[in-house]
Amino acid sequence: MKTKQASEKKASGETKQGYQEMMEARLHEWQAKIDVLKSKAEKVKAEQKLKYQEEIQNLQGKQRQLREKLDELKTSGESAWQEMKTGVEMAWKDLEAGIKRSMDRFK
Repeated sequence: MKTKQASEKKASGETKQGYQEMMEARLHEWQAKIDVLKSKAEKVKAEQKLKYQEEIQNLQGKQRQLREKLDELKTSGESAWQEMKTGVEMAWKDLEAGIKRSMDRFK
């Protein structure tokens, strides 16, 4: 039985396509978590709702930044994608930390 990490490691391999596919899958996972936060925001009082909405907007901005980095990676040449991978990873970690913080804050 393959673990998620093993699958991600294999997918990321050292190929541009495998890395892109892994990052796309991660983006979809985090979009689902943002959707959960949106759903929770609809059920809270007005004061809390503002906090949720601000947090969601912040996360969506981070998500857009990651998407832009990933789009740049997609259009890069085979030799340059490894260099661009660092920017994608930094944007990913920023989004991941923001979502985890938000999920903890709004339990």
